[in-house]
Amino acid sequence: MATSSSTESEKQVMVVGIDDSEHSSYALKWTLDHFFPNPMFKLVLVHSRPSATSAVGLAGPVYAGAAEVLPIVDSDLRKIAARVVETAKQLCIKNSVNDVIAEVVEGDPRNVLCEAVEKHHASVLVVGSHGYGAIKRAVLGSVSDYCAHHAHCTVMIVKKPKTKH
Repeated sequence: MATSSSTESEKQVMVVGIDDSEHSSYALKWTLDHFFPNPMFKLVLVHSRPSATSAVGLAGPVYAGAAEVLPIVDSDLRKIAARVVETAKQLCIKNSVNDVIAEVVEGDPRNVLCEAVEKHHASVLVVGSHGYGAIKRAVLGSVSDYCAHHAHCTVMIVKKPKTKH
């Protein structure tokens, strides 16, 4: 006999990577429109937040003044993360999806998303495509490419349609 708690644990987990880009917002909205509300899935939103030192680009010895700058940068990164998560949660609520877990994890988004898949035993990972060209993708590294090759689940890359000029 299935109880409500066993039904809850049998739900498949869908992890959606979120950031402050329009591509991320589009991917979340697309996912909500196409998959929710769906009693089969539990939704987990994951935002990867860079560390203050990586955001400032510190490599090697810490430069003079870093002690004053890093707390300010860290505070800004925390505010951005809180805004990203709150905006995503509001979008979920607007789409009648109230049972959402949202996490902010410090680190490279490629690793953070793949680790979230493992942690939550996700069956699907959704990421937005930034639509970078080959050169920019080679320099920056594509989160979606990395996840497609390294996440231990199905990876869905949602592309925002090109707008006509």
